[in-house]
Amino acid sequence: MSSKLVVGVLALQGDFERHLFRLNALGVGGREIRSCEDIEGLDGLIIPGGESTTMSLLIDRFEMRGCLSQFCRQKGVWGTCAGMIMLAREIDDERVKPFGVIDIFVSRNSYGRQVHSFFADIEANLNGQIKRLKASFIRAPLILNYGSNVIVLAEYNHSPVLLYQNNCLASSFHTELDDDLTLTKYFLENFVLVYK
Repeated sequence: MSSKLVVGVLALQGDFERHLFRLNALGVGGREIRSCEDIEGLDGLIIPGGESTTMSLLIDRFEMRGCLSQFCRQKGVWGTCAGMIMLAREIDDERVKPFGVIDIFVSRNSYGRQVHSFFADIEANLNGQIKRLKASFIRAPLILNYGSNVIVLAEYNHSPVLLYQNNCLASSFHTELDDDLTLTKYFLENFVLVYK
C-alpha cells in the first residue's frame, strides 16, 4: 500500500486508535481528526465505532458537520458500527443527526446491549471473491431497509451487515479489534484510491 496515502480517523470519541493501528500496519499514514482543519489533505476517512448520540453531539459542538458532510460526498469513507449510523439516510433515534450519504434506515443497538456483544464469522463478497471475516458485534446497528443503489457485500442472519453506496463503505460490525487486515485493505484499494 502507498505510504503517501493519508487517511483520517474521526477521533472525537470511540475506538479510533485501533483503526489508526491497522492503517499503520498497512504502511498508510493515519491522522486523528478533531477539527475541520485536520481534514485538509486527507485521501480518505474512517468514522469509527463508539456511541452515536455522543458522536453526533460532539460533531456539532466542534462545528464539524459541514466539512464532514462535504467530505463524505466526495472521497472514500468507511463507517463502522456508530460510523455506519452516521452515514445513514435515516435512524430510529431523533437524537442522532446522520449525514445521509448511504440510502439505509438503521436501528441503533439492535443486536443487543454491551453485555450481548459477540463474535461471528461472516462471508463477504470482496472484489468477486468470498472472504471470511471475523466480525465483532458490539451494540451493533441493524439495517431495516436500504435503497436500490446500495450494494450488499455481506449478511448476518439474513440482514445486511456490510455494504456500500458510491464512495462510502459501511459495516455494522468491527474487524479492527482482530488482527485481520482484509477489510481495511479492501477499503483502501476500492474507496480511498478510487476516489482520491
